[in-house]
Amino acid sequence: MMTNQRVKKLREFMTENNLQVAIVMSPDYQFYLTGFRALIYSRPIICLITLEQCSLIVPGLEESHAKGHANVDRILPYYEHPEKANIAKTYLEVLEKELKAQEVSAVGVDMNFTPGKIINEIKNVKSTVIDISGQIEKMRSIKDNEEIAAMIEAGKLVNLGVSETLKACKVGTTELEIDAIGNQVIYRIASENYPNATLDLLVMTPSGPERSILPHVYSNTRKIKQGDVIIHTRQVSLNGYRAELERTVIMGEPTKQQAHAFLAMQKAQQAALDFIKPGIKASEVDAVARDILREEGYAEYAIHRTGHAIGVSLHEPPYLSYDNDLVLEEGMAYTIEPGIYIPGLGGFRHSDTVILKKDGNLLITDYPRDLNDLIF
Repeated sequence: MMTNQRVKKLREFMTENNLQVAIVMSPDYQFYLTGFRALIYSRPIICLITLEQCSLIVPGLEESHAKGHANVDRILPYYEHPEKANIAKTYLEVLEKELKAQEVSAVGVDMNFTPGKIINEIKNVKSTVIDISGQIEKMRSIKDNEEIAAMIEAGKLVNLGVSETLKACKVGTTELEIDAIGNQVIYRIASENYPNATLDLLVMTPSGPERSILPHVYSNTRKIKQGDVIIHTRQVSLNGYRAELERTVIMGEPTKQQAHAFLAMQKAQQAALDFIKPGIKASEVDAVARDILREEGYAEYAIHRTGHAIGVSLHEPPYLSYDNDLVLEEGMAYTIEPGIYIPGLGGFRHSDTVILKKDGNLLITDYPRDLNDLIF
C-alpha cells in the first residue's frame, strides 16, 4: 500500500532530524499515512509513529473499525466502560506509557492540530517538541498515481453534480433545493458505480447581491430571484480524495456591470489555467490572474488567493498566493479560482481542479465557463 511508502518517507525525515517518535493528530494526516478515518467527536485518535512501528491510539468503540481499516502495526485502545478500565481509561494514559517506553528525547508533532494537553504530556516526559507539519504537507503536495486516479473519479461526480444542479436553477427555487438536486444524483451514481465507497459532499450556493459576495457561506432557504448572481460551489470526496468545481451564473439577462465583472473574472481564471505548470512559482500564477483583475478595475475586490492545493483536505497548502515563491512541481493538484466580490453587485468566481503535468496539465473538472452558457 502507498501508505507504507509515506510512513517510510516520514521516518527518513525523522532519522535525519534525530526524532525517535512522531505524533500525528490531524485526521487528514492520519488518513494519508494509515488509510484510516473515523468520526471523532470527543474521543481523540492519535497516530504514533516510531522508527520501528506505526500505531493508532483509539477509543474502544473504534477498536474494531481500526483493526479492519487502518494500515498500522498496532492498535492501542483506551476504554470508557468499567469492564476494561484496568487496561487504559484515557488516551493520555496510553500515550504516556508509549513515550516512556521509547525513552525519547525529541518528539515530532503536527503543531497546528496537536492539543495543548498532548504537548504538555510530551514535555512531562522531558522531551523536546518539534513541528513536523511542514514535512507532511510537503509529502502530501505531490500526488502519486493512486491519489490522482481517485481524484479523477471524484471529478466525474462533481461534474455531474454541478450539471444537474444548474439544470434545476430557477427563479423561486431556494438555494437548498437546488443543492439537493445535485446531491441526490451524486449519491445515486456513486451507489451504482462505486461499491462500498465513502462519500463526502461540500456544497454552497449563495445567491443575490448580499450573499454572493460572501466567499464561504452555507446555503439557506433564500429563494432565487430574477437578476441574481449566484456562485455554485461543489466539492466531492470519493474514498477520501476530492475535486472541486465552481461556476458563477446569472438569472436572466445580465446588466452591463454584471457582464463586465463576469468576463473579467473568467479572463483571469482562464489566464491562470493556461499559465500554471511545473517549474513556475506559485506567486507567478497569482500575479497572472491578479494583474488582469487590476487592469479591469477590480483589484480591491480580489480579496483572496488565486487557488489552493486539494487532495484529502478541503483546502491544502501550498497556496497560489502573491507571497508564496514556491516552485511548482509535477503531481501537484490545484484549484484555480480567482474571485471578485463587489458590494451591491455580487460575487463572481469559477473554480476548476487541475493536476500539474510536465507534458500538459490534466483538468479533471469540465463544465462550460462562458457567460452565454451561464445565463439562466
